[in-house]
Amino acid sequence: MPVITLPDGSRREYENAVTVAQVAADIGAGLARSALAGRVDDRLVDTSFVLDHDARLAIVTDRDPEGLEVLRHSTAHLLAHAVKTLYPAAQVTIGPVINDGFYYDFAYEPGLSPDDLKRIEDRMRELARRDIPVERQTMDRARAIGFFEELGEAYKAEIIRDLPATETLSLYRQGDFVDLCRGPHVPSTGRLKHFKLMTLAGAYWRGDSRNPMLQRVYGTAFASREALEEHIRRLEEAERRDHRRIGRALDLFHIQEEAPGMIFWHDRGLRVYQAIEQYIRRFLRAHGYQEVRTPLIMDKSLWERSGHWDKFADGMFTTSSEKREYAVKPMNCPGHVQIFNQGLKSYRDLPLRLAEFGSCHRNEPSGTLHGLLRLRNFVQDDAHIFCAEADIQSEVSAFIDLLYRVYADFGFREVLVKLSTRPDKRVGSEALWDKAEAALTQALAHKGLAYDLQPGEGAFYGPKIEFALKDSLGRVWQCGTIQVDFAMPERLGASFIAADGKKAIPVMLHRAILGSLERFIGILIEEHAGALPLWLAPVQVVVLGIADRHAERVQNVEKELRAAGWRAESDLRNEKIGFKIREHTMQKVPYLVVVGDREVDEGTVSVRTREGVDLGGMVVGALTALVGAGLANPGSGEG
Repeated sequence: MPVITLPDGSRREYENAVTVAQVAADIGAGLARSALAGRVDDRLVDTSFVLDHDARLAIVTDRDPEGLEVLRHSTAHLLAHAVKTLYPAAQVTIGPVINDGFYYDFAYEPGLSPDDLKRIEDRMRELARRDIPVERQTMDRARAIGFFEELGEAYKAEIIRDLPATETLSLYRQGDFVDLCRGPHVPSTGRLKHFKLMTLAGAYWRGDSRNPMLQRVYGTAFASREALEEHIRRLEEAERRDHRRIGRALDLFHIQEEAPGMIFWHDRGLRVYQAIEQYIRRFLRAHGYQEVRTPLIMDKSLWERSGHWDKFADGMFTTSSEKREYAVKPMNCPGHVQIFNQGLKSYRDLPLRLAEFGSCHRNEPSGTLHGLLRLRNFVQDDAHIFCAEADIQSEVSAFIDLLYRVYADFGFREVLVKLSTRPDKRVGSEALWDKAEAALTQALAHKGLAYDLQPGEGAFYGPKIEFALKDSLGRVWQCGTIQVDFAMPERLGASFIAADGKKAIPVMLHRAILGSLERFIGILIEEHAGALPLWLAPVQVVVLGIADRHAERVQNVEKELRAAGWRAESDLRNEKIGFKIREHTMQKVPYLVVVGDREVDEGTVSVRTREGVDLGGMVVGALTALVGAGLANPGSGEG
C-alpha cells in the first residue's frame, strides 16, 4: 500500500502499485495531459514507472527545466526514427541533449546533405502526428548486443560492449524504431510539437580523429511555438553578429589553414588588441602587480614537477633539441614560480603579484576550434599572487572588486558566479582543501555575492571561483577566475621566511579577469555587432573630402585630430561623398567628418555619427571636446 508524498507535502495512499501517470490522473485531468515524466525520490523516471513503495513524487511537465530536457531528448530519438525510415542503411550512434537543443550522430555511407534536413524534419512531424506510444523495456547486456547486431547497428553494439557485463540496459521503442537509452522519454511522440533541425556537421566517432567520420544533425525543441520562434530569432541575430564575419568585413584579423587555431592580426585588429592590453596594464600597476615575461618553451621536467604533464600532456605541443624534450607552455604558472624562486623571500615581500600577457599554446582538437573563441594559441591576462595563508581572503576580495570594475568598463553588468570545489583526482591534503574552499566561500560571503556551487569541478591543485558574463543575447561566457593553490608552490620548491623566522610555503592564487584576450575580443565584437565603444574602435574618425580641392584641409584636420589623441584617418578617394559615408558607416567608424567648400570657408567640419545622427558644423576643437573622456581608456584614471 504505497504512500506517495507530493511536493506540497500532501499524501496519497493507494491499495496497489500505481504508475506516475496514474498518480497524475488522480490529481487532475489537466496534469495528466501535461505530464512528461516524474521525479521519484530525486530520480527522473518515465510516466510509466511503477510506484510500489512509499516515495516522494513530483510530476514533471514542460514548465519544468527537466521537462524541457525530456522533450529535447525525445526529439533526438524522433530524429533518429525519421532518419531510419528514410535511409534504412544509416546506423544510429548517440543523440544527447546539449545547450539549447540536441544532436544525433549517424553513420551513412552515401552521406546526408543540408537539403535532406527538410525531408527529415517533415518525416519527424509525420511521426509526431501519429502519436506513437514510447515504451521502455529492459534487456541484459549479452542479449542487447545480439539484438542490435541483428539490426545492423554496429555502433550501438560497440557502446554496449564497453558497459559492465552485469548492467541491465533500458531500450525505448516507438513503433518499429528501438534505441538504447537510459531515458526518461515522453509518453508518446504526439507530445513533440515544436522543433526544428538546424545544421549538419561532421564528427568523429567518440571524438577520436582515428575513428570514422560521422554526420551530426543538430536540432532544437521547445515547449511552445513562441519559445521556438524566439530561439530562432536569437540564432539569426547571433549569425548577424558572428565575430568571424565581422572580423573579415572590418579587416581586423584572419585565420588560415597553415596555422589552424592561430590568429593573423591585421593593423586595425591589433589596435583593438593593444587598447585592451594597455587598459589592463594600467590596472596592474595601480594594484601592485609586477609585469613579467617567461619563456615560451621550457624543459619537460618542469611540467612533470608541476603536475601538468600527468594531467595535460595530450594537450601540449612538444619539441626537442640536443636530446632534451621541451614543452610549449599551455599556461604561465610554473614560469611565475621560477621568478618567485629567484632570491630569498621574506613575509615582508608578500603578497607578491606577478602578471604576464603570456602567449600560451594548447593542442585543441581541430573540430573544437571556433574563430577567436576557441584557439590553439592565445594570450591571457594572467597573474599569480604569492601570499601567506592569512592573506587569501583579502586578496580574493580585492581581485573581485577589480574584476567587477573592469567588466563594468566594458559594459557588462550581469556577472554569474560559480564556486568549484575539490575534484576526485587532486593533489594536496584534505586539510589544505578545507582551508582553500573556506577562504573562497568567506570571500564571496564578504562581498555578498550569490553563487552556484559546482561540486567536483575545481582544478586538480585547488578550488576556484569562476565569473561568467551574460551578453545582450542572453549567452553566457566564462571569462574570469581565481584559484587557490597550496600544491604547486611546494612541488616547485617555493618558500619564504615567515615572521617567526621559519621557512614557509606560500599560497599561490591563479587569477585572470578577461581570460584569453582573443576570446574576449570575439565576445566584444559579437556583443556590439562590430560597433565597438569609441575608446576601443580601431578607427575613431574618418575625415572625408567632397572634392580634390578640399584635400589640404582634410589632411590638416586629420593631423589635428591625431595630435588630440584620435585614431584618425582621411579618405581622399575620387568617389561621391554619399558612397564614402555609406562605406565608412558599414566599417562601424564612430565619427565621420566631412569637409566641403563651406567648411573650408568657415574653418569648420560637418560631423555625423555611425548611427546616422547629423551633429552639424563645428570647429575641430569643439569636436574633440564633445567626446572628450570617451577617447580615453576607461582605466586611465585609476589610481
